[in-house]
Amino acid sequence: MPTRREPTARQLRLAVELRRLREAAGLTARQAATMLGVSNVQISQIEAGLSGVSEQRLRRLASHYACTDDELVDALVEMATDRTKGWWEEYRGLLPTPFLDLAELDHHATYVQDVAILHVPGLLQTENYARAVFSSRIPELTPEELDLRVCHRLTRQEKAAFPHEVIVHESALRIRVGDRVAARAQLVRLLAASESDRITLRVIPFDLDGFARASSTMTYVGGAVRKLDTVVRDAPHGAFLIDSEAQLGAYRTRFRKVEDVSLDPDRSRDFIHRLTKEL
Repeated sequence: MPTRREPTARQLRLAVELRRLREAAGLTARQAATMLGVSNVQISQIEAGLSGVSEQRLRRLASHYACTDDELVDALVEMATDRTKGWWEEYRGLLPTPFLDLAELDHHATYVQDVAILHVPGLLQTENYARAVFSSRIPELTPEELDLRVCHRLTRQEKAAFPHEVIVHESALRIRVGDRVAARAQLVRLLAASESDRITLRVIPFDLDGFARASSTMTYVGGAVRKLDTVVRDAPHGAFLIDSEAQLGAYRTRFRKVEDVSLDPDRSRDFIHRLTKEL
């Protein structure tokens, strides 16, 4: 298979999981190469995401690594053989790679859980709200860059089809990213979203105990199997992805604890409705 210049996040995740399976088996890359009948360079390229791997070779590797998790192996095979050219490829070279990675994660997600503290989650933002968020970036974006980011975000929203659990802190509901009209429209949008069968919306008011558990924004993306889940965290330089099993477990626990202290969906809708009236 030809060497890739820029593997996608999904291709890199496959590479990471194959390396983890090898290391769990206590084998070196050289030993794995010998078992597969390939060069050390080929194994290194596969484990760096720079080269693909066929279903036959992947299953042979899993067998050599004594991996008995058939669901995981099948999911890895799906990742290795997937030739999807998603809508996000239209933005390659036009937007930073993390934007494409997020869209690819959405496409393969089995569910998404959001905890939002300062901003409404991107998948629930109105166009004006999203434009205001991107307009606040430093360095400032050109009009063309701004339009591309907003268009990409709105398309992500249109394509989203997974169960989506959202927990929003009152601060994110009250901070006026745009003007009063945009703020009210955003709250109305949240109320409409909360009526969707696939969206569960909860609110954490300022006066609710236990807020410390929701001290940071996070997005938890469910994979085909639990080991392939991903956490997305925002940073000044852009989003980064977390996929170690220990950290995934910690974030699952964090979401559950945040959920426990949040208002139920009905009370959350009432809360947002009251905020809307204030505007």
